Amino acid sequence: MRVYVPLTLPGLSEAHEAGELGPAPLRAYAVTPALREWYVSDDIEELEYAALTRAAAASLQLLAADPAAPRRRVVVALDVADKAVTDLPGADEAGLGQVGLAAPVRLTVAAAVHVDADDAEADVAAAAAAVEAADGGDGDARSVVDGAEDHELLWFGVQEIPGLLK
Repeated sequence: MRVYVPLTLPGLSEAHEAGELGPAPLRAYAVTPALREWYVSDDIEELEYAALTRAAAASLQLLAADPAAPRRRVVVALDVADKAVTDLPGADEAGLGQVGLAAPVRLTVAAAVHVDADDAEADVAAAAAAVEAADGGDGDARSVVDGAEDHELLWFGVQEIPGLLK
């Protein structure tokens, strides 16, 4: 199963140094039955993109909690055994697709790393500052957060992680 783990650049650096994503339990996002039902699509690529987008939103939450982190969303895509994943149903739409991993995962099994481009930093910084208000129902703040979501995350191979951390 493909899962998407939200991080920040400092979190990616820690994972790179440790050689694994952890400690457990790890929060991730995947194509779950609830996400399938909500998204109403049978196209696995569209569903995986929806899970990736949810992980990017969770990365934004991590950025809001860490003002020192560079303002770039980070998501690591991993392929893990289905039995390693526990569905964590959310009480609201934001929790759709959320899963848990009960054990650390070696970074070598990562399929890709998705990171914002440099030109997204200003929008991501504004979104990180507005995300709490947006989650509270502020429409203007939601528009600011949506501005970050307009930026597509770039794809990088695991071997490119050292270059991302410079």
